[in-house]
Amino acid sequence: MSPPLRQSHPKFDEEPLLGWRRKVHEIIYEADTPMGKWFDIGLIVTILLSTIAVMLDSEPSFRAKWQNEIRVAEWFFTVAFTIEYLLRIVCVRKPWTYMSSFYGIIDLLAILPTYVSLFLPGAQYLIVIRILRILRIFRVLKLALYLSEGQMVLSSLRASGRKIAVFLFAVLILVTLMGSLMYLIEGETSGFTSIPAAVYWAIVTLTTVGYGDIAPMTTLGRFLASAIMILGYAIIAVPTGIVTAEMTRKNFELITTQVCPSCLCEGHDKDAEFCKRCGTHLHR
Repeated sequence: MSPPLRQSHPKFDEEPLLGWRRKVHEIIYEADTPMGKWFDIGLIVTILLSTIAVMLDSEPSFRAKWQNEIRVAEWFFTVAFTIEYLLRIVCVRKPWTYMSSFYGIIDLLAILPTYVSLFLPGAQYLIVIRILRILRIFRVLKLALYLSEGQMVLSSLRASGRKIAVFLFAVLILVTLMGSLMYLIEGETSGFTSIPAAVYWAIVTLTTVGYGDIAPMTTLGRFLASAIMILGYAIIAVPTGIVTAEMTRKNFELITTQVCPSCLCEGHDKDAEFCKRCGTHLHR
């Protein structure tokens, strides 16, 4: 009897990476190996140095003295990042998957401005976008362990969306009323040239920023400004309280206070029927 034919499947038909492509893939994409971790650390340091070089190049006095050195450093970093970008493409089975990813797009944008500057002077300053590549540090520090906590924060923000929207709408009405009232009290002589300008002042005052470009001059206007300042301290705490309450509620939804009757283990999931430590059935 002939052996059964193996059904073809795209996943199993893919050939594994071999030779230098596999080694390069381990170094560039995987931070679990010592070489991969050192590569990521070196990449982050290089990104920082290249960004500092661009920032120093924008300083006229520094550029006048070190212009040639900065240009050499700029092209050195660009060539290094170009080689890295090409290696990331050739050592994966589906290059377009990397090229269309968030990091792939950022990597491409990090090297394009220097080449574009050959035809469009001044475009090299756009390479400060390289600073975004430091996001790769999350791979080095293993911060993926905290993704569940990050998901809880995002979930709490989404659940609080309507409450925060209502709060912001109420604040918008408040600053409009306060700004209009201040426009009537102070008028154009004090800098409140229009209701939109007065609303801008109310927003700046309510958020306790206080630029000082517009200020009330009359006693009644200063009294109203003082009231808005005091009100601002109370209003700023409201969104924080909304999100915190939602996070607390979700935390209690996920974990119960039930204790295992055998090992006294706590912190079981809400839908758990057995103890996660010893397997004893939980009483309900």
